[in-house]
Parts: sequence; C-alpha cells; structure tokens
Amino acid sequence: MDSQTPYFIISLDFELYWGVFDKLSLEAYGQHIKDVHIIVPELLNIFNKNKINATWATVGFLLAKDKSDLLSNQPKHLPGYLNKKLSAYPKIKHIGENESEDPCHYAYELVQKILKTPGQELASHTYAHYYCLEEGQTPEEFKADLNAFNQAAKKLNTTIKSLVFPRNQTNAGYLKLCQEQGIITYRGNQKSKIYEALSDENETLGRRFLRLLDSYLNLSGYHSVPIQQVKQSFPFNIPASRFLRPFSKKLRFFEPLKLSRIKSEMTHAAQKGHIYHLWWHPHNFGVNIDENFNILNNIIQHFISLRKTYNMQSITMGDLGEQILSERTT
Repeated sequence: MDSQTPYFIISLDFELYWGVFDKLSLEAYGQHIKDVHIIVPELLNIFNKNKINATWATVGFLLAKDKSDLLSNQPKHLPGYLNKKLSAYPKIKHIGENESEDPCHYAYELVQKILKTPGQELASHTYAHYYCLEEGQTPEEFKADLNAFNQAAKKLNTTIKSLVFPRNQTNAGYLKLCQEQGIITYRGNQKSKIYEALSDENETLGRRFLRLLDSYLNLSGYHSVPIQQVKQSFPFNIPASRFLRPFSKKLRFFEPLKLSRIKSEMTHAAQKGHIYHLWWHPHNFGVNIDENFNILNNIIQHFISLRKTYNMQSITMGDLGEQILSERTT
C-alpha cells in the first residue's frame, strides 16, 4: 500500500426509525423513514455506476426477516440505561410483523440488495442502536449487543469487520471488546472540541450550532487524515471528515457554501495523500430527495475528477483495514 495514495470513504448510518425513536415521533418523521426504501436502491445504483465503494453501518434489528426472527436473536443482557426511553427493546412489541407491513422498522430486503451490490460493505451500527456513553449501560451489555449482531450476520453468511458507534458516542474503553468480536475498523470522531464524543445529556446547543456553521464555513480546519495515523492503533480508527447535511430549504442560499466546503476538503485530502471520510444517514435524503441526490452526484463527479488527477481511490472501511493488516504480514 502506497502511503501517499489518497482514499475516499463513504459510510452510511442505516437505522430507519431505530435511530430517532427517542427524539422524534413516527408521525412527525415517518416520511423520511418510509422513503428510505426508495433511496437505498437509488444510492446503490449510483455507487455501482460510478464504482463507489461504501460501508453501510446497519442496525442489527434490520437484519431480521420478521418479528419472530428479531426476538429470537435478542441478547442475554439488555442495556440498563438510566434513561429508559433510550432502550429500543420495549418498542418491539409495538412494531409490525415484517417489512411489507412495517417499512419503518424492517429492511431485510434492502440489506439483501446491499450484500448483492459490488463494492458494498455491511458493517455494524450495533444490534439495537446501542449508546456507549449513556449512564447505566455496562461493558457486559455492550458485548452482548455485539455478539447478537454477529449472530444475525452469520445467518446472512457475512462477516462483520467495521463498526460505527451510534450517535458517534465512541467509547475508547470498548474498543478491546470490538476487537474480540472481529471488528478491525471503526469510525472515530474529528479531532476538535465541537466533535468530541459526549452523551446526549452532556451535548449542548452551542456545540450543535458550531457544527452547523462548520458545515458551511471552515471553522475547525480540514479533517482528512494520513494513513499513517490510522495505522497507529487497533482496531483502526478511520475518523469522520464531514457529515453530509441534508438539503434545507431554509438554508438553501447557503447550499453552495456547504458543497464548496466538502469539495475543498476532498481536494486537500487528494493533494496531501490523505483519507477523506464522508458520512450521512439514508433517511437524511427522505425529504427534498431530488436536491439531496443532486448534491451527492456533484460530490461524486468531483471525486471522479480527483481520481483522474490524483489517483484518489474509493474504498470501504473494512477493505482499508484488511489492506493495512496484509501489509503487516508481508
């Protein structure tokens, strides 16, 4: 592996309603979720057409065919959050029986499409959207969650190599447990105070506002990283560079700034031989679908230009981890 080869990584946090149920009602947010069943196939078509590899960090619940399948894989130790609203398990009794009946809580057919599309990696977003920095949960419960995800993945004849911590609650104390479960890469947070991993209780409106501004203006610098930095620890931390915020009609006049911010970061990474890691949720495209896909296609065309000029390569988190490991054994 050439240490100067620039890499473009896309990771998607695929969670449907399991990622927002404790904050948003299904009535208020349902359309975002339902349209994911249209959005995911379109994303896969775009990635396949343009030879874009992507990592799909998927909530383990979405690997179940139906409710009985989901319940049969329930871990022995459930998360003991002090805030009981954070646990997904009490919600199971209220969901439908399968994907056709309840598209907001199931995605088995979409997971199959991901697995069948070249260059796509199925990764873990934990089994039940597990929050690793919330009070009350324990390492034993997290380990049980990881094991439940692996058992669900085995039914699909796939091996999980990568993990994305839900709500970016990266817990350094849990990385050894991830390694024991076969995880070789994870998506860490940007090196900036405004992106530091915190529990929901410790999150502030001020930090959220600064992150919003940083999406349009260069407040915190470029967040690409050299591959030598990734190699320094294991599992390999492939930190986020930028969250692709969805199109906003309220902020539509600032959309060119957002796109320019991303493209300039990508160019910087390509010129430096760094890794650039873009991420978002498929449900972020659930409203203003055309506008969001136009932005994505613009980003992909910019990547294609960087691929021609600087040999920037599209790669999944897991494949990058495998390449680094293969270097160590040769």
